Amino acid sequence: MSSVFTKIIDGELPARFVYRDDKVAAFLSIEPIRYGHVLVVPVEEVDRWTDVEPATWTHLNDVAQHVGRAIIEVFGSARAGYLIAGFEVPHAHIHVFPADDMGGYNLADTIPADQTDPEKMDDAAERLRAALDMGDL
Repeated sequence: MSSVFTKIIDGELPARFVYRDDKVAAFLSIEPIRYGHVLVVPVEEVDRWTDVEPATWTHLNDVAQHVGRAIIEVFGSARAGYLIAGFEVPHAHIHVFPADDMGGYNLADTIPADQTDPEKMDDAAERLRAALDMGDL
């Protein structure tokens, strides 16, 4: 059975994409630490980040770094947080999010999906796409 991320990547489930190429997709988390929280995901479904093919892992991190720079620019955060957990979805992914302190590193403290503001989510995606110069994916 496909992971929820594979379903998103394949267009079976909706998402707010900010980046996409043939190896990597990046889209907003539906349960963000803060608005602008992005998941950077390999297109190929691989459960553990330690099992991602090395060239894809390098590219995944290049994209995460590019997204992190855009997050700092767009949201004015002190840093872009970077976190690998992998227990929520069995598909390797990197969390990249606006961070001003260590508080954002607790994935138990996210905004529940049913409590996010759709306008803020759309605005975050639009601003990140513009900063990443990716247009309307």
